[in-house]
Amino acid sequence: MNVLAMPMHRFIDHRGKLVNPLPEWADLTTLKGFYCDMVLTRTYDNKAVALQRTGKLGTYPSHLGSEAIGIAIGRALQKSDVFIPYYRDLPALWARGIGMEKNLQYWGGDERGSDFSPDDSHCRDLPFCVPIATQCTHAVGVAAALKIQGNHQVALVTCGDGATSKGDFLESLNCAGAWNIPLVFVINNNQWAISVPRSIQCGAELLSDKAKGAGIDGITVDGNDVVAVFDVVAKSLEHARKGKGATLIEAVSYRLSDHTTADDASRYRSEDELQQAWQYEPVKRLKAFLIEQGVWSEQDDLNWQTHCKEVIEKVVQKYQATSPQPPESAFDFLYEQLNEELLSQRDLIINKAMRMQGGHHG
Repeated sequence: MNVLAMPMHRFIDHRGKLVNPLPEWADLTTLKGFYCDMVLTRTYDNKAVALQRTGKLGTYPSHLGSEAIGIAIGRALQKSDVFIPYYRDLPALWARGIGMEKNLQYWGGDERGSDFSPDDSHCRDLPFCVPIATQCTHAVGVAAALKIQGNHQVALVTCGDGATSKGDFLESLNCAGAWNIPLVFVINNNQWAISVPRSIQCGAELLSDKAKGAGIDGITVDGNDVVAVFDVVAKSLEHARKGKGATLIEAVSYRLSDHTTADDASRYRSEDELQQAWQYEPVKRLKAFLIEQGVWSEQDDLNWQTHCKEVIEKVVQKYQATSPQPPESAFDFLYEQLNEELLSQRDLIINKAMRMQGGHHG
């Protein structure tokens, strides 16, 4: 894929050079904040992979290469909007105020990682969705409810390029257009749906072209340019907030990592392709731009990286210090009421746990 030849919305190119005048909102202080956000989430990502490799976390999907998309989404959404994420969305949730330890809990097998209320009692964001594209149908329901409530709030849902081939995605897109609901779709087109390349995933030149069949706006943006992603997402949210309908955004990025820690991408993609993709990645790009503008330096970068590592170590300590859930909690949230058979099984679990703990069970 020749990303330079693709028609897409872009302000800063892969060399850190301006190719279009910055929008009015994009002052250097804001962009420096975006950069710091992306470095922090990349530091977290590296640590999470290390935790998985040492048996302290379950299978984990890296965000390497998609930091600009997540941070832009998280910063563009208003607090009262509803975010419906897929599984590669820690940066956006963190930018919306959800602690990173929640992400560690989730991938560590603790259901409390999906409970965002302790972080923000007003948060209505949905938890991660691992099944492919089913979150899009949830987003349609959320957006329809927001329209009925009439509070000028918007739902935003994310997915990967592979999800755009699923019926759930296409049906949701159709509903969004037919019902004129306040919904923004963001595709993280990172070029690989596990081992299936974008080149054979869909015959259309652009995934944003799929908006045409639904009668909604579609736009392709450089997913490695955080300025461009924020600009497009913010405008699409405002478009929906004014009752003008849904938008489909295709953010073109590249998955610089394996699909998850259970994958080995070297089996299906070449090292040359990966090295070429590293030339376009979002963090280095914005750093080069900020240094050229005289508002960032290599020493600033070293200082910030040190700070990020300290922050992430505290996150990990908080995660590791969290007491495990009692085993009977596996029964507590399946049904509103348990029948006699399930109650009996729950009691057996409690009794077994008490025996294993020497009679003490909290």
